[in-house]
Amino acid sequence: MSFFPGNDPEAGDAATCDALEHLIIPRTSDLGGFQVRRALPTAKRRLVGPFIFFDRMGPALFRAGQAIDVRPHPHIGLSTVTYLFDGEIKHRDSLGTEMVIRPGDVNLMTAGRGIVHSERSPENVRGRDHALSGLQTWLALPDGHEEIEPLFSHTTSGELPAFALDGVEGRVIIGHYEGYRSPVSVLSDTLYTDLTLAPGASAPLAADWEERAVYVLTGTLDVAGDLFEADRLLIFRPGDAITLKAGAEGCHVMLFGGAALGSKRHIWWNFVSSSKERIEQAKEEWRSGRFDIVPGDEEEFIPLPQA
Repeated sequence: MSFFPGNDPEAGDAATCDALEHLIIPRTSDLGGFQVRRALPTAKRRLVGPFIFFDRMGPALFRAGQAIDVRPHPHIGLSTVTYLFDGEIKHRDSLGTEMVIRPGDVNLMTAGRGIVHSERSPENVRGRDHALSGLQTWLALPDGHEEIEPLFSHTTSGELPAFALDGVEGRVIIGHYEGYRSPVSVLSDTLYTDLTLAPGASAPLAADWEERAVYVLTGTLDVAGDLFEADRLLIFRPGDAITLKAGAEGCHVMLFGGAALGSKRHIWWNFVSSSKERIEQAKEEWRSGRFDIVPGDEEEFIPLPQA
């Protein structure tokens, strides 16, 4: 949910695990009973591989009549990745896409030179109690691809490689992990894998990723004897293989990272670019109504922030 307000996350206590570069405690925004925890970007770390934005949405229970209504808003220079654990969201965009995303599916929207989209609760859930839980992340587009034509792709949960072995269950969302490869196509080397570990079970995090991190969704994670609780972002130093081990109650984690970008990225509101001037241009384009409209959702929009 890219419109959500939120301050930079805070760095955690000094790392006790030698492999750990940063421990980040996300900042939480409460939006009328719906919590969003923002782990990236932070003053301590702006990107992990291509990931420049990481939001944990919920979990939340909406009563009948309550809904998510993210009005049309623009993006440039990035791909948004929406992945749900529970609930449904209807996506519409200025390409004419209308798609409901459900748990385990992947919505990948590449903004490139510019796209507008909205995210709302589907009509079929608005009249009843319903849950919502998931992640929204942004991938900064690599050098030479920031201004490509916008596009959208939807991949169902059944199309993603899943595995279960020795107390570890997983699904590869983007990129590859331990011999499994996702069909989702992105423009840079990317790690994005959903893992659930039974109590005491272990899973590897290989050293061949240039940048890598783990977000603990539930339970406790043991790394080299140090325990990390839920809603903690662990960013690891490069160069060493890591063993991820579940604590006594097991854990659910997301692995992410990949190749570092070749140049610096600036981020302002929903815009990402290697050029500050390009962001200023995008701000003026949205202010003056030069972005495309979203078919079927033309009546509302999120104004350009004043600050």
